[in-house]
Amino acid sequence: MVKAHSFIRTAIIIFTVWSMLGWTTMASAQYGRETISIIGSSTVYPFARIVAETFARETAYPTPTIEPTGSGGGFRLFCAGIGVEHPDLCNASRRIRADEFAICEQNGVGPIVEIKIGYDGVVMANNRQAPAFHLTRGEIFLALAKAVPDPAGTRSIVANPYPTWRAIDPRLPDLPIRVLGPSTTSGTRDAFMQLAMEAGADQIGGHAASRPSAGRLDAARGRSLRTDGAYVEEGEDDPLIVHKLINHPDALGIFGFGMLVQNADHIKGASIDGVMPTAAGIAAGRYPLSRPLYIYVKSAHVDRIPGIREFLTLFTSEAMWGPNGALPAQGLVPMAATERERQREIARRLTPLDLH
Repeated sequence: MVKAHSFIRTAIIIFTVWSMLGWTTMASAQYGRETISIIGSSTVYPFARIVAETFARETAYPTPTIEPTGSGGGFRLFCAGIGVEHPDLCNASRRIRADEFAICEQNGVGPIVEIKIGYDGVVMANNRQAPAFHLTRGEIFLALAKAVPDPAGTRSIVANPYPTWRAIDPRLPDLPIRVLGPSTTSGTRDAFMQLAMEAGADQIGGHAASRPSAGRLDAARGRSLRTDGAYVEEGEDDPLIVHKLINHPDALGIFGFGMLVQNADHIKGASIDGVMPTAAGIAAGRYPLSRPLYIYVKSAHVDRIPGIREFLTLFTSEAMWGPNGALPAQGLVPMAATERERQREIARRLTPLDLH
């Protein structure tokens, strides 16, 4: 009888272990992936890569895969669906738009979690050996907009006629207008259009209702950059832009503040409306082209793809995003302590984002 009971107990243990292994195998087969998949912003990419490398070094999990697709491209992939073929996290250099959020919901991608990771500034920079630039947002608009007020003062809107920076203002360098920047899939491009171009149009009074041509300028300014070679799209490759600035002293480049910090031996930032791009100026909101950075998490993948919770814990640790952490050392502008704690709690609780 005792032997029978012992046999039954052994059988139960074996069955339990077999069942657990079977469930794990089925779960693995269902999701088919053990590596965290991250896509999105090229600006956030260097910070996420640092966290990913530390994550792999300090845990038993494999290094997450990260693909810099741009914020807009990232949201399209992120919101396409649930499952192994879709990414788990999306880096973003701007907040998700309401229409993108709606697509996520339509495709069953919800709830999603929005975690602010810090601040950044969009910078315009050039070779350290080239002349310094001190620009206003109005001058940036006049240099790069496809259509601008007629410099002859006719109150008409004309195709951009400015060949050089000095043609806009005599105090600016006598260099051809050539700006290397991101493509339309980039959150940095979106931020630049809003914070520099649209604000620049406002600065020169182009939106004023009293101007006969105001409506035409307002319509033209939104997303219309020059296509005559003055603005050159370089995709999502910020390091390529920096490389070209090193070899082409006449050009300026557009990218995030972190790229300026990481390449300070070779390039320098332009002041915008009298404010230089610095961590202190960005944190205080004094720098006109400041913006927050985010990561978005697909809640349905948490606890399904191994390591997501642990990755978020590391990302939101003081060792990473704190003032003396690894990410500020590479150019991330840290949030205040109270904001870091609030965002850390959002990550811990996986608090759903609601844009309704």
